[in-house]
Amino acid sequence: MDNIRVYAFVGPSGTGKSYRAQMVANENNIHYIIDDGLFINDNEIIAGESAKKAPTKIETVKKALFLKQEQKDEIRKAIEKYKPESILILGTSDGMVQKIAANIGLPPIQKTIYIDEIATPEEIQEARRSRVTEGKHVIPVPTFEIKKDFSGFILDPLQIFKFKGRGHKPYISEKSIIRPTFSYLGKFTISDTVFRQIIEYIAKKEPKIYSVLRTRIDNQEEGPYVYIELSVEYGENIRDVVEEFKNKVIKELEKLTTMRVQTIKIVIKELHVSDAYKEENK
Repeated sequence: MDNIRVYAFVGPSGTGKSYRAQMVANENNIHYIIDDGLFINDNEIIAGESAKKAPTKIETVKKALFLKQEQKDEIRKAIEKYKPESILILGTSDGMVQKIAANIGLPPIQKTIYIDEIATPEEIQEARRSRVTEGKHVIPVPTFEIKKDFSGFILDPLQIFKFKGRGHKPYISEKSIIRPTFSYLGKFTISDTVFRQIIEYIAKKEPKIYSVLRTRIDNQEEGPYVYIELSVEYGENIRDVVEEFKNKVIKELEKLTTMRVQTIKIVIKELHVSDAYKEENK
């Protein structure tokens, strides 16, 4: 731990630090970032849990500072495992990044970069507007990295491309926008009826499925547990029908509700013999 070079990226909340974190790290040849409770290696979360999942702003601050012992232990183990040469810590003040470094057991910060050194006043003002009026927060990793941990949150991918001119490598990255539970949107829930209607709509478009007989949704915080009973057209390969329908249901439910489907069980309760089939086989 004593040999790690520690950098800090500092700016008030909502000024665009997470948006620019990977770019700042890239320019300083840093591959590891600590941001809001997460330990990130390039585009991959390797330890921690986002403080943005906390239900209140106070809990968010506690998580971001690594005040709990289990948080500290998890990050320390990851640092010992990956042995980074340098780490970039994000925070809202000099005191905050120093506290994070101390809580984790990192050496003193060698260099601090401030948001107003790399962003224009107009860019900072726009970032603040987005935070205050739209409740948008950025996590500096691709959406697929955090979707499993943010089931039920509103997620948007954010593509970034910056080119500084001839002789410079272009900077290309994807980040994720989330709207936390404590934002102005508040908490939201999705009725079980919505899940049923989506499932029935998918079934209606499948000629191999005659009808949905029953659905049961256990809607938990981590995502829904789905049970479906079907009537399938006689003569079809049941295994293929179930697998194809299951994949379509998972894809559409996750896309339309932003919830991560935990399990899905499909039971074939009956076979439907169509009039056309009866006529053909007289």
